[in-house]
Amino acid sequence: MNIKIINKSSHQLPHYETIASAGMDLRANLSESKILKPLERSIVGTGLYIELPIGTEAQVRPRSGLAAKKGITVLNAPGTIDADYRGEIGVILVNLSNENFLIENGERIAQLVIAKHERAEWQLTEELSSTDRGEGGFGSTGVK
Repeated sequence: MNIKIINKSSHQLPHYETIASAGMDLRANLSESKILKPLERSIVGTGLYIELPIGTEAQVRPRSGLAAKKGITVLNAPGTIDADYRGEIGVILVNLSNENFLIENGERIAQLVIAKHERAEWQLTEELSSTDRGEGGFGSTGVK
């Protein structure tokens, strides 16, 4: 799938690191380093603008290493970029650690996954089919 992209950063385009990678790293596009204090959140620009085909979305997800090692994650994970959005890709980062985190220009801050999706049409009804789970909610399918 070809996707149009404008790169206003000084960094390389996002790319897959391995043949089986689902996501591509997004890099911070900053004129100067930024400190993210504990429990602070910030939208960090990437300098990237994309034009997705209708029927696809781009999902902005945390980088597992950054989350595990530094407590930095994407606040609205996964963030969705719709096919009709033309603005800069921004990443809402949050610092869940007890220490300041220095975001530097070019830092790999999130990953981007391109995914196809369906559009639903509601069919109003008075009854739903029955299942073994039924109305069992949060945690109801686990071992008891």
